[in-house]
Amino acid sequence: MRLFRSEEHARRGGSGDVLTLEQTVGLARAWYARKLAPDWRRHTADEAEALFASLRLDPTFWRLR
Repeated sequence: MRLFRSEEHARRGGSGDVLTLEQTVGLARAWYARKLAPDWRRHTADEAEALFASLRLDPTFWRLR
């Protein structure tokens, strides 16, 4: 993760997708919510892509297949 002072600065100096703080927190909370549960399992590609879509992440960057 790289932090930038503005979206313009991020677009000039970064590659990939730019997430808001809210998207980043939402992704972390959803991704790790059940990590310590005894019956935890990895997300399937479909589940992960649905999560990314629910956070309005760029589907061209966040595509897994």
